[in-house]
Amino acid sequence: MGHNMPENYDATKFERPSVTVDVVIFSLVDNDLQVLLVKRKYPPFAGVWAIPGGFVRMEESLEDAAVRELAEETGVTDVYIEQLYTFGAPHRDPRTRVITVAYFALVPHDAIQHRPGDDAAETAWFSMFDLPELAFDHAQILSYALQRLRYKLEYTAVGFELLPDAFTLSELQHAYEIILGEQLDKRNFRRKILSSEVLEETGRKKKEGEGRPAMLYRYRKDAVAEVKTRRLFP
Repeated sequence: MGHNMPENYDATKFERPSVTVDVVIFSLVDNDLQVLLVKRKYPPFAGVWAIPGGFVRMEESLEDAAVRELAEETGVTDVYIEQLYTFGAPHRDPRTRVITVAYFALVPHDAIQHRPGDDAAETAWFSMFDLPELAFDHAQILSYALQRLRYKLEYTAVGFELLPDAFTLSELQHAYEIILGEQLDKRNFRRKILSSEVLEETGRKKKEGEGRPAMLYRYRKDAVAEVKTRRLFP
């Protein structure tokens, strides 16, 4: 039996919602968790800040669309990206029925050269804790993304994705504290992160303050980032 289109099928009889992808791009900038936003050039919400995104093309998968949008807005191609949630309230876009599949990307700040795409007037970094007015339901999407990132930090070892290739444990702990919005016990943090077995020593050290140089670590490429069996923090 073939799987060809049935002879009497008429696609025009059915209303078809549009599908977009939105990509929440997180980075650690100046001791702050920041998100890359674009100022919209055209209506609806012209002149208002929004999460970068765009319509999914007929011949591409959702993830391919998200990766394309990310590359267009940031120049970054090799990066941690994960599907966040689907937002489909009927009137979330005044143009037509638009369902958006939101992704989030964790990008080391030194890897980004952001530039406005065709439909954006400018791009800029904003603190997740001090956001401007946002287009569509993007405030809701960002709130959900922060919640998910915090959850992932507690259950997985994904925080290293926001850091350069080599980092000290103090830098990693500081990244977690910024995102979680709370202080973590140094000894407890080190014990838990090292026991998760996702890091390896680089053999190099970095001078931190007045003390002895601190070991630089990197993410083990063969390690499984998703440590689902135990909660890491707090």
